[in-house]
Amino acid sequence: MPTLNLFTNVPVDAVVASDILRDSTKAVAKIIRKPESYVMILLNQGVPIEFAGTEEPAAYGELISIGGLGTSVNGKLSATIAEILENKLSLDSSRFYIKFYDVERSFFGFNGSTF
Repeated sequence: MPTLNLFTNVPVDAVVASDILRDSTKAVAKIIRKPESYVMILLNQGVPIEFAGTEEPAAYGELISIGGLGTSVNGKLSATIAEILENKLSLDSSRFYIKFYDVERSFFGFNGSTF
């Protein structure tokens, strides 16, 4: 149920994309304390983004979860995902925003129903 949707203006080859997906899945599962089998990561690369008046490498993320989020968890997630993007895409963490959504079970669908 935790879903991380990442957007970046950096073109990403298949190997790097796979690394980002794997590393992000492990990080989200560990930090939120949910099984990896529930985590979904989407990587939207090559998206036109202008941030702070430039088109230099930048990224935006949205993390949606049923519970597990909060001030300290969100801080760890922000730092960890920023570090992954910095390591894999050479994207400075000052050019990355992430928004957190803690939603009710009835607002998350799966397997033809809601949780």
